[in-house]
Amino acid sequence: MTLDWNYDVDNTTMVEGDAYHCTSGDESDYKLMPWSVPQQPYVDYINGFYRDAFIKNVGHCSNLPKFDGDFVPPWPRGVYKLDKCVANGEGLPEIAPEGYYKIVYKTTGEVEWGFTLIIRVSHKGL
Repeated sequence: MTLDWNYDVDNTTMVEGDAYHCTSGDESDYKLMPWSVPQQPYVDYINGFYRDAFIKNVGHCSNLPKFDGDFVPPWPRGVYKLDKCVANGEGLPEIAPEGYYKIVYKTTGEVEWGFTLIIRVSHKGL
């Protein structure tokens, strides 16, 4: 994934995300899961889910910003890349059925944008 971040977050910027699962990978088979990131201010998202789960799973395979303490805006502009990431599951649900997960993020505020991630979960070694 490549993300060209050229946007200044402000206090109106909100983030939310939903997770869907299916075993086939077919678009029509995805079902909404009870795991979600409820709509929240961007800074709360960064100091919560981003720091506690997202970056712990993809920080090693990306150049995404990492923060020692709480995030204080602005978010650094730049091109961020995630390359061949294999998540360890830290901060995520302990049990997740094998299959495909579609994660849909939406950001609103001065600019509305979003992205969709498709992730395959399998036993180690497959």
